[in-house]
Amino acid sequence: MKKKKIIIATVKTWNIAAARDFRKHNPCVSVRLILNRDHLRLAPVKKYNPDFIFFPHWSWKIPPDIYAAYPCVAFHMTDLPYGRGGSPLQNLIVRGHRSTKITAIRVTEEFDAGPVYLKRALSLRGSAGEIYRRAAAVIFGRMMPAIVHGAITPRPQKGAAVVFRRRTPEESDLVSVSSVPEAYDRIRMLDAESYPRAFLETKALRFEFFAAERKGRRLTARVEICPKETA
Repeated sequence: MKKKKIIIATVKTWNIAAARDFRKHNPCVSVRLILNRDHLRLAPVKKYNPDFIFFPHWSWKIPPDIYAAYPCVAFHMTDLPYGRGGSPLQNLIVRGHRSTKITAIRVTEEFDAGPVYLKRALSLRGSAGEIYRRAAAVIFGRMMPAIVHGAITPRPQKGAAVVFRRRTPEESDLVSVSSVPEAYDRIRMLDAESYPRAFLETKALRFEFFAAERKGRRLTARVEICPKETA
């Protein structure tokens, strides 16, 4: 049987670790990694000629000449077509969701609108970092193998689209938060590598919060304090 060839393009450390683990434990699949967005070019992709290109947690536009030539699969942390757009995890949590589905879609010209390969459930408990690591386990452990080996035909999305707006770093300010549960959610949903932490500011200082824990009606969290001008 011909050995399947795939490319995994990702930049997040939790996905890089999961991709290397996937390669180690799937010797029947040839895996090439792209860990820098500038390395995603048609010429080397064409030379390798993959069966699939996977994009877990990829935040940039994929070149049209690549997704037109090869099946490119993106993973979105909502039950599409609900939640198209940016900051899916953060938008889910601020809307009160406690669980979601990861949707694997074929990449098309319209963002997050491609046909669906499959969906898998995901809990939204814990910090953003914990959720992303849990998502990686689902994507690499259950979804990718099913797509690579399952001959799945992607189906058009069904239902009305709900589009999320990408959140800005300024929205991480806790000044308008009015309850302990809301503060907990705002801190935990940003507690992951490369995300702007929830914060409060005075005239001179910036207080950034992480590692939040709920204890009844109280909240504990670690805080990092720096001069406002160096934040």
